[in-house]
Amino acid sequence: MWGREEGDGRLGLGPGRGPNEGGGLSVPSKVKALTVPVASVSCGGFFTMALTQEGQLWNWGANSNYELGRGDNLGGWEPMPVPSLEGVRITQIACGGYHSLALTEEGKVLSWGHGGHGQLGNASLRNQQVPTEIEALADKKIVFIACGGSSSAAITDGGELWMWGNAKDFQLGVPGLPEIQTSPVQVNFLTEEDELGPHKVISVSIGASHALCLVSRSH
Repeated sequence: MWGREEGDGRLGLGPGRGPNEGGGLSVPSKVKALTVPVASVSCGGFFTMALTQEGQLWNWGANSNYELGRGDNLGGWEPMPVPSLEGVRITQIACGGYHSLALTEEGKVLSWGHGGHGQLGNASLRNQQVPTEIEALADKKIVFIACGGSSSAAITDGGELWMWGNAKDFQLGVPGLPEIQTSPVQVNFLTEEDELGPHKVISVSIGASHALCLVSRSH
């Protein structure tokens, strides 16, 4: 890892490696405290997640909004597995500014952390202390997830794109939504104007206030 460290532990450097010691790292450095084989990683606003090859979620860093999903708001530099996910195999992870998503082997989406913009998809603005399934997506098999700063997305096995959270800058792609969308809504494309024809969404990426997706067209 590398970059700025403000004492929240986001770089996993160890004790005493906060702002008083240079403010972080200017070059990539191995996270020595993470001793398990890792398959993928994701960075949030001030926290970090790693998914092991065995499908276990580890995280570290800031936790004032329950970003780490440990049931309390105590953060720290030391990578640790998420207690409530023991025995749950995770296939994909995504971090937002202050919230997180995880995709299970069964295609279920779990969310936790800050919920003030509806980004947890649980029809509420409350923060969520531990990973909790998004019930509105329970009847769908999800194959891909993504987080923006305060919005979220999921793609079904049929290529449908669903989004929720902060819609102030139209980043959810659905006209007429309130600025805060607390439940997933399907994004429908203007197939005639865009000349997409039959298609499936295969991936999506969200910025702070915009989004982009990749589609596969059927011929």
